[in-house]
Amino acid sequence: MRLMEEMILRDGKLLPGGVLKVGSFLNQQIDPELLHAIGEEIARLFAGCGVTKILTIESSGIALASAAALAMRKPLVFAKKHRTSNVDGAVYSTVVHSFTHGMDYNVVVSRDYLTSNDCVLLVDDFLASGSALVGLVELAKLAGAQVAGAAVAIEKRFQGGGNALRAQGLRVESLALIERMDENGIVFGSL
Repeated sequence: MRLMEEMILRDGKLLPGGVLKVGSFLNQQIDPELLHAIGEEIARLFAGCGVTKILTIESSGIALASAAALAMRKPLVFAKKHRTSNVDGAVYSTVVHSFTHGMDYNVVVSRDYLTSNDCVLLVDDFLASGSALVGLVELAKLAGAQVAGAAVAIEKRFQGGGNALRAQGLRVESLALIERMDENGIVFGSL
């Protein structure tokens, strides 16, 4: 998605530790035109795949998943990083490691919102090691749901998560695919 690449080059910031800061347009302050385009592109990529729900993890993936859910006219379910008092009853649960925060989260989804009748599309902002998507796949499996695939805004291919997930048979569509990023800049690739 050329628009995503252009915004990364124009407004993204490289931080120490392999972090790409896109908070000015993607996951803290959100550009509404980009968000709309993301939703439409995800809907186009996964049209006809039988998706019944969109599944993401709080919090940065929620806006993107909402755009996809709106474009596809499907409900959005998000896994909470902590079981709170407003999550009652039975839940599906798995552990997910956050590259950005350097910690593990026990993510949960109420069994009321994810069932064996569902075919879910996973949506997230970044794909690095793949831990978040692995966790979402696990939640879907626990529910007996099918997984249509995964859509991510930005994949850091050099961290290997996307390739590992594809090797396991998961369809992964990345709107911007970064081959390399370092002090010399960002190099995009294609599948």
